[in-house]
Amino acid sequence: MNQSPTYLTRIFATENPIARCLIETRALRGFADGLVAVALASYLIAIGLGARQVGMVTTATLVGSAAATIGLGMIAGRWPGRQMLLGAALLMILTGLGFLVVQDVWLLIPVAFIGTMNPSNGDVSVFLPLEQAGIAGEVSGASRTSVFARYSLGANLAASLGALAAGGIATVVANRGMAAERTGQIGFLVYTLIGVIVFLRLQGLPRAETINIEKRARSGLHQSRAIVTKMAVVFSLDSLGGGFVVQTMLILWLHQRHGMTEAAAGLLFAVSSLLAAFSMLVAAPMARRIGLVNTMVFTHLPANIFLILTPFMPTMGLAVTMLLGRALLSSMDVPARTAFVMAAVQPDERPAAASYTNVPRSLASAVSPALAGQLLSMTAFGWPLVIGGVLKASYDLILLGMFRSVQIDPD
Repeated sequence: MNQSPTYLTRIFATENPIARCLIETRALRGFADGLVAVALASYLIAIGLGARQVGMVTTATLVGSAAATIGLGMIAGRWPGRQMLLGAALLMILTGLGFLVVQDVWLLIPVAFIGTMNPSNGDVSVFLPLEQAGIAGEVSGASRTSVFARYSLGANLAASLGALAAGGIATVVANRGMAAERTGQIGFLVYTLIGVIVFLRLQGLPRAETINIEKRARSGLHQSRAIVTKMAVVFSLDSLGGGFVVQTMLILWLHQRHGMTEAAAGLLFAVSSLLAAFSMLVAAPMARRIGLVNTMVFTHLPANIFLILTPFMPTMGLAVTMLLGRALLSSMDVPARTAFVMAAVQPDERPAAASYTNVPRSLASAVSPALAGQLLSMTAFGWPLVIGGVLKASYDLILLGMFRSVQIDPD
């Protein structure tokens, strides 16, 4: 693999070639996710789907991600990570093509279930545990939190550009009098092409040696099963709340309640992603000062208060202000949480721990969009935002109570 310094290397400040590759491909996927997350809701509406059906398609994407991650957890440690990442990239390509050519809701639902489409402003895909375990295995504990912060930073910066690109595409489509669904179709084409680039980039990862029988027998959780189970349960509450406010559903609510256009939504979520991205750089020094769990809770809880207040704002400007305040604080827990999970388990347990803490989160978040769609089909008031904020704030308090006494080196 070429180890010469690149522009991305200087930004992400890690010389480990494997970690650098995974950070770069995560950023590429972040751009694709940011683009389609903004375009998806408007596209589904343009082809004749209602709020309830939009929620069903969104739920299918999250349930499918959970099922794929469960399968990954069962074979973690038995197959080379490079091979599984390449398989995920191939699935990303097929997902983009599927959304590009299918419009019937009953065909879109299985495509959404099987594929890698991400309707949220975070990552809920099968890539996530593979990348987290790969980075944790390559980067020493002394710099792990900082590298995970850069991993998330790159993804959020790219997602903001993707959201901005979606708004720009929507503006061009509207100005040229093209059909409204063209924005989504262009987005799915870009998603497919990025999948191809990710596939080619991942081919540069070194081929793993064949894993011996003894190591296969040790794959999965063993020593850390109890703490991973506790983390999986409490993290799922956060994701249950987050599913009510995935980006697709937020865009749907803003359109219904305040008449926000697709271009304006793209700009809003571009700025939101930028705020979230740069706030993550504070996570590592804060974790060193007050600890991983305190960093997660004391930044996340105020963000959820902003979310709860959003539907009560009388104007779109005030609602947007609340959402931007939330964006500034809501993602600082991401690198701290990842570092906490990776540091709490044995090295050979990391792929399984990443899978098992993400599976319940994916399953929990998959339930909520369909319920949010049902609520928004009955009223334009943002009950999904209130419910999501209350659930996520409850998670913060439970997390603090359960894990505050757990002493783990933040680095």
